[in-house]
Amino acid sequence: MGRLAGVAGFAVVMVLLSSAGNARADVVVRIDKSSQRMSVIVNGEHRYTCRADVVVRIDKSSQRMSVIVNGEHRYTWAVSTGIYGTPSGTFRPQSLARYHRSTLYNNAPMSYSIFYDGNFAIHGTTHVSRLGGPASRGCIRLHPSNAAVLFSLVQQQGLGNTRISIH
Repeated sequence: MGRLAGVAGFAVVMVLLSSAGNARADVVVRIDKSSQRMSVIVNGEHRYTCRADVVVRIDKSSQRMSVIVNGEHRYTWAVSTGIYGTPSGTFRPQSLARYHRSTLYNNAPMSYSIFYDGNFAIHGTTHVSRLGGPASRGCIRLHPSNAAVLFSLVQQQGLGNTRISIH
């Protein structure tokens, strides 16, 4: 959705500029491949950025998650990663499920699930007293209210605009 919105926004900017009649405008389009953002600058003023970039960083040694939006730190939360191992690496979310129940672990509730690697997900937990130390079977557990905030942010910005980095 972010890329389509960006293209639509760019088209709107171009239509507005072309409908100005004889008015002259200097338009600069900047595309940053590393962040995958497009910005439109008109007469030296920033007018439009086509998408947000969400980065979710999980530090397994400190059992902390940081959430960065457009390069600005927004949140730091305690998590529980896996006793039996949580995959390390950089991932894109694959799917979202608001009310998921585990088919692998006795129908365990996994509210606000963000699946990133097969059956591995970031999700809310009922075991909030265990946050801050390894406790799961591999998923990343969050306080349910924090999971709801992250889920909403990823849903709004899009799966393709979100990166999950676990180390």
